[in-house]
Amino acid sequence: MAYLLNALTKKREVDAAIRDTIDKVLVLRFGRASDAVCLQLDDILGKSAREVSKFAAVALVDVDSEDAQVYVKYFDITLIPSTVFFFNAHHMKMDSGTADHTKWVGAFHRKQDFIDVVEAIYRGAMKGKLIVNCPLPPERIPRYQLLYKDI
Repeated sequence: MAYLLNALTKKREVDAAIRDTIDKVLVLRFGRASDAVCLQLDDILGKSAREVSKFAAVALVDVDSEDAQVYVKYFDITLIPSTVFFFNAHHMKMDSGTADHTKWVGAFHRKQDFIDVVEAIYRGAMKGKLIVNCPLPPERIPRYQLLYKDI
């Protein structure tokens, strides 16, 4: 299903997607096409892309691409897949009960989970919010351990 989604490999392409996506949530999935969890997430994103097309656009960013390293470092993409959300060129954050509000780390369990998250971000963004609460129950939110270097 990943072949149905727009793949961005250059910084210029990511910049253009963030800048040019107006009145829609831009969903950027950072990951690798060879990773099993990324493929699972890509399948969910591909199946959901048509259903959310009125209020969201989905694109894939390869973390191994040399040009995309600027964004990988900026968003601190250490665990893949990581999904980052934008609305009208503003970085949207989501309080999902994890320590990191800037991105969604891991795959969504179901297609409806992804649709619910994108819809919550869209509704919050339309009200002018830059951070929204996660609509999913805690048991369907992926948990991970944050490791800080040099502490």
